[in-house]
Amino acid sequence: MTISQKTSVAKPNEIPKKWFHVDAEGQILGRLASDIAVILMGKHRPTYTPHVDTGDYVVVTNADKVVMTGQKLQHRHYAWYTGYTGQRLESYQDRLERKPEDLIYHAVRRMLPKNKLARHMLDKLKIYAGPEHPHQAQQVETLENVGKKVEV
Repeated sequence: MTISQKTSVAKPNEIPKKWFHVDAEGQILGRLASDIAVILMGKHRPTYTPHVDTGDYVVVTNADKVVMTGQKLQHRHYAWYTGYTGQRLESYQDRLERKPEDLIYHAVRRMLPKNKLARHMLDKLKIYAGPEHPHQAQQVETLENVGKKVEV
């Protein structure tokens, strides 16, 4: 007697997309980014398929109130090449004041797979510095168990 098991492969149009809201106030950046990356990839679903974008949309608010442990805000830097001789450096603290959305965006981007599918996953990430977002019409569900809150 043989028991046959069937493996299902998700198809892009069959998976309903949900919208989730995450409040980044008091959240540790790395833990928040890893939880967001799991949702964007679709690994929270039982129908996860690596070569299909099975993830959901994530709306992040209060990006300017994200927290980093230790002295990373002062000692870690973003470096980028400008096209001219040399590199530009900017501390995480300066980046948080100037472009708070970039900290979360780049942290999540680096936790996604390094392939063409990651760009589509990143398109589903919406980050806002303040507490307001324009996505109320999508029936956004609030996620409570994301990251780890730090009392400031």
